[in-house]
This record gives sequence, C-alpha cells and structure tokens, in this order.
Amino acid sequence: MKRSEAEILREYGPFPGADQVHGVTFDGENIWFASGDKINALDPESGMPVRSIDVAAHAGTAFDGKHLFQIAEDRIQKIDPTSGRVLATIPAPGGGGDSGLAWAEGTLWVGQHRGRRIHQIDPETGAILRTIESKRVVTGVTWIDGELWHGTWEGDDSDLRRIDPETGSVLERIVMPRGFGVSGLESDGGDRFFCGGGTSGTIRAVRRPKRRVP
Repeated sequence: MKRSEAEILREYGPFPGADQVHGVTFDGENIWFASGDKINALDPESGMPVRSIDVAAHAGTAFDGKHLFQIAEDRIQKIDPTSGRVLATIPAPGGGGDSGLAWAEGTLWVGQHRGRRIHQIDPETGAILRTIESKRVVTGVTWIDGELWHGTWEGDDSDLRRIDPETGSVLERIVMPRGFGVSGLESDGGDRFFCGGGTSGTIRAVRRPKRRVP
C-alpha cells in the first residue's frame, strides 16, 4: 500500500453564515458545498462565494453534469442548480447515517458513515446495486480516472484512501495533518482533491498523486 503525506495547496473559507462544511462537489467551474440549510457555490480561483441555494444539506453532495444531488437526513434530493428546485427525492441507503456522495458510471455512490460501507445505488429509485466494505468510517466519496477514493475522519486522524472497488482493499493513503478532518471529498478531474473541513468551516485543496504515463 502506498502512503504519503497530504500536500495542502490552498484553504478556502471559513465563509460567512456557513459554520460547517459537509458535502463537497465540483461542476467543472465552481465548488459546491453543503452547510446545513444551504448549498453554496464557490469560485475556486478567487475563493469567493458565487451564490447559494436554500435547501436542506446535511451531508454528501454530488453533480452528474446537469443536476446536484444532496443528502438531507435520510433522503437524497435531486436539485436543478439553475432554479434551485428539488426535482425528486430517493431514500438514502444508510437511513440517515449517510456521509459522502459521488456520481460515476450513471449511478450514485453513497458513503455510510459509521456503517463503514460505500453503496452504489440507482439514482432513480435508490435501490442498492452493490456494497463495498471499508475499514474506516466513510466521510466522503469520489471517483477519478477509474479510481475510487474515500475520506475518513476518526478523532484527530483523517486521510484519503484509494480502495479496490471490487474488494474494498486499501491501495493508497494520503494522510492529512493531525486535526485536519475530512467531511467531504471531490476531485476536480485533474490534480486536486477538494476536502470539506467539517467544523472548521473550510475547504482544503489537496494535491492528487501524479500517475506515470504507461
């Protein structure tokens, strides 16, 4: 298993009116983050808030290229980011113990926090398609270039883990500085991970390990 120390590239926030950062996602232009009663858009270049949507937002956030998906207690909301309207809801697989949400391969991937699992679910019905066991609590989920990563946070220890999507075996760890929790995780599609900082009210950009060209 590969292990490295996290390289923090930048820290955003804290933001006025947003005491906590839960889920984090990226739409190709803006970072979106959940702060309890809002989803907030942030320009990653300027670090400035762009807009917000008043909607329950208690955990993971995801973007499918057109819609936002947001965990609120025991359900997942499908949201039109233009109008802010909730278009549909489906049950969350952890029944309220969910943390972490990602979109990939036409499906949603949902972390079940203390259940230490990641579920792949049907985005239309919420039906569980398969479940991957994790060795730590799951606080964020993201896919990038066929790699499944999730965040962990237990006490003052936190890291980003690349796991085998079939077996759940840990293939790589990026260890965060002690006390730097991860409450949400998203890739920007390039060399950065965006990590929610929980009660710090911040989002941290962490360098993604480079891959060798075959």
